[in-house]
Amino acid sequence: MTEIRTPRLLLRRWVPDDDLPALAEIQADPAVMRHIGDGEPRSLDGSAEDVERWEEEWDDEGFGVFAVELLGSGELAGAVGLYVVEEPAPVAGHIGIQWRLGRQYWGQGYASEAAQACLEFALQDRGLDRVVAVAAPEDASSAKVLHKLGMARTGEADGLLLHAIDLTEYEA
Repeated sequence: MTEIRTPRLLLRRWVPDDDLPALAEIQADPAVMRHIGDGEPRSLDGSAEDVERWEEEWDDEGFGVFAVELLGSGELAGAVGLYVVEEPAPVAGHIGIQWRLGRQYWGQGYASEAAQACLEFALQDRGLDRVVAVAAPEDASSAKVLHKLGMARTGEADGLLLHAIDLTEYEA
């Protein structure tokens, strides 16, 4: 089972029976979901579909979206991980990085810490040579995380900002 430990977090595979209620609560929050997908909050069923899709990607691709657990308390703080981007077209088929954390975990550096560990996993452990990210122009919090990751803006498509980092540019 793939796990990554950071100073404050455990990134691990999903345990649906244990994780689904907390994930559903996180994804039911309109503020959390406003820049993700269609911007709509997810129901319990929608969250279950997300976990199922993420776990299938782990099985099919050897990477996926991790559950983010706080080491001190064992609380599920959110999700971070890799996925095969479907849109916008300029990055479709590339490997992207994404994150979402419960609002109570914002502003504490957890997103950057988890995303940095995930990026290191992608580029060093999985041997990927490039990782992309897609962000809404008004999503200042994600822009800060992207900057901390060293991801450079590579363009714009469908009203979204595109970012990427190559292994040759990565500094762990």
